[in-house]
Amino acid sequence: MENIIFNELVSRNYCVDVGVVELTETAEDGKRHQKHYEIDFVVNKGSTRYYIQSALIMDTESKTKQELRSLLGVNDSFKKIVITKTHAKPWTDETGILHIGLYQFLLDKDVIMS
Repeated sequence: MENIIFNELVSRNYCVDVGVVELTETAEDGKRHQKHYEIDFVVNKGSTRYYIQSALIMDTESKTKQELRSLLGVNDSFKKIVITKTHAKPWTDETGILHIGLYQFLLDKDVIMS
């Protein structure tokens, strides 16, 4: 699915990179550790930037946390997007992350701008 998204972004003339966000987490023993989390796509065109995470499904709370962790660690105002393999209509969660289905992403070139 990541290859499909990557190819579609390139065909839309976006510059596509992979991103990494570094987060400080506290372990069960109370020690703080630095961890690196990958953002699947950092997409740029002109002054526009999107952070996109690709997830086949997010059917459990732990999977949802895993997929959103890197996006929630980015401290800027650019749009954050999760693309899943669903037919769901686009919606924005309480943290401001846009959730869209793969089919909507492929069929509507403006969906990530909404």
